Amino acid sequence: MHANVTITPSSVEGTVQAPPSKSYTHRAILASGYAAEATVRDGLWSADTQATARAVELFGGDVTRTEDGTLEISGFDGRPDVPADVIDCDNSGTTMRLVTATAGLADGVSVLTGDESLRSRPQGPLLEAIADLGGEAASTRENGQAPLVVTGPLSGGEVSIPGNVSSQYITALLMAGAVTDEGIDVVLETELKSAPYVDITLEVLEAFGVDAGKTEDEFSVAGGQSYAPEGGEYAVPGDFSSISYPLAAGAIAGEGGVRIEGAQPSAQGDSAIVEIVDRMGADVEWDREAGVIDVTAKSLSGVEVSVEDTPDLLPTIATLGAVADGDTRITNAEHVRYKETDRVSAMADELGKMGVETTEEQDSLTVHGSESTLTGARVSGCGDHRIIMSLALASLVADGETTIEGADHVDVSFPGFFDALSELGVSLEWDESP
Repeated sequence: MHANVTITPSSVEGTVQAPPSKSYTHRAILASGYAAEATVRDGLWSADTQATARAVELFGGDVTRTEDGTLEISGFDGRPDVPADVIDCDNSGTTMRLVTATAGLADGVSVLTGDESLRSRPQGPLLEAIADLGGEAASTRENGQAPLVVTGPLSGGEVSIPGNVSSQYITALLMAGAVTDEGIDVVLETELKSAPYVDITLEVLEAFGVDAGKTEDEFSVAGGQSYAPEGGEYAVPGDFSSISYPLAAGAIAGEGGVRIEGAQPSAQGDSAIVEIVDRMGADVEWDREAGVIDVTAKSLSGVEVSVEDTPDLLPTIATLGAVADGDTRITNAEHVRYKETDRVSAMADELGKMGVETTEEQDSLTVHGSESTLTGARVSGCGDHRIIMSLALASLVADGETTIEGADHVDVSFPGFFDALSELGVSLEWDESP
């Protein structure tokens, strides 16, 4: 079943609770797996994070979700079992990368796969790193893509990898390295893209009592450590990638004001969206201590923004640019082409159907707001949660109704997204089509 949603232009007003961070939840579930036991509070229970929980169970842990959404996890205590089945990571790139390194610790052979989209994403540098550290790792099709076969145990040591493909390789190696004998030093061959995501990892490791460090071109974690969060518990912060959507909705259609709760500061690079919306001219205030953001719509003006460290914000910024006066230029965006879909092209194509003029280059997207008139249209969600949510924002201020195909894919990161829009006063209806 794929569900389409049709949105009638609407103004938004009210309060939204930020969903928990997907990035932190993945790491917290896996860190709890590396631990003897731990409790994770306020975690995101979505298709992607459930894939990580399944992997923890296949490595010998147990993940139990209580009625209030708390995760009680008994871990494999630094020594993963050889999985009794193939690890299916579904559509979750984070899961595949993080647990590929975990598989490198098991004394035997693990097989990892995922859906068609995930089986087209690059894993090669991580496979080479595992081999360099004394394990064995191969792509069954010898193209650097899943299905993957990983044989451990690796011993640790020093390894060099490119930093410009995925920061998740570094996260995977640091998390696994803490429980190896020797520890792992990761030397970057090229400048790191998406650097804040490794800062998130370091933040979670610290919360679990694991010591890791970084210099300009190296990350290192000592071996022989054990994972144990203070007081046995870890609480997941709100997700700034997800917060970007109600924040942008308020900036473009929130004349009456939108309040977002659960927006505590953390190492997430995507909190840059607050400053971007402010720069574009919306009225925005962030009470960091209370974790509350208030935003009111004002007329927006185009800006230039680099998404080198914040690839997930590109679709949101593109939509803001479609509504703003003048040009919005999104630069350093080439790595955004290697996400669930090529998000640079997808936003250019789908906003184009709605009457938005864009100029697309290999590493940039320029949205010509003044030359665009947003008009309702039938658009594709491209099977990508971030594209769907961004198009939903554009439809709030388009002329006429907009239908987004396959809109149920928001479940990946923000299962309650359309409910939240409804509560803010958006008129929408679902059409379940086979």
